[in-house]
Amino acid sequence: MITPEEQNPEAGGMVSPWRGTAPELLTAAAAVTVAAVAAYAIADWAGLAVVAVATAAGVMVLLRFLLPQLTPDTSRKARDRPRARILTGYSRRRFTVRNAMTSQNYYNLELRPVLEHLLAARLAERHGVHLYQDPDAARRLLCRNPRDAGLWRWIDPTPKGIGPQTRDSPERRGIPRHTLARLIDRLEKL
Repeated sequence: MITPEEQNPEAGGMVSPWRGTAPELLTAAAAVTVAAVAAYAIADWAGLAVVAVATAAGVMVLLRFLLPQLTPDTSRKARDRPRARILTGYSRRRFTVRNAMTSQNYYNLELRPVLEHLLAARLAERHGVHLYQDPDAARRLLCRNPRDAGLWRWIDPTPKGIGPQTRDSPERRGIPRHTLARLIDRLEKL
């Protein structure tokens, strides 16, 4: 039986491994029924009991070992991005911005989700563009000015994000101050 959570992946975020298995289940039920009738015809109630016990044991083994666990729904995975943490207090904001300028990892884990969330909200509210479904339109809106073309790689929502960096690359240290200022300015004007 499929539970309401399995029928609606939005509710639990999981897809049932039973989905689409009706023909196999009907075939298995028919095979067990034929075996039970044959066992009853040959050995009366004792034969029927043996088939019932063997079927129950087989189902238990199947459920325990052979069926995969519930698999995450792919649309749910796409929505499960790093969440933008709420930056409360001036000192927390200052700490986050300062560390994002000195460490690219800190930028990617702390400040980038906040800026990405802000970009998604601005695009949706003011332009009707969904950042994750239409990143090309989002890029065109963010980078209207040719001098803004380099901003996209700092806020690109695709998993690749900022490409591989060399040890000597200035981006390895985090987002440069002037780039962050320009990015925030563009987000405010968007």
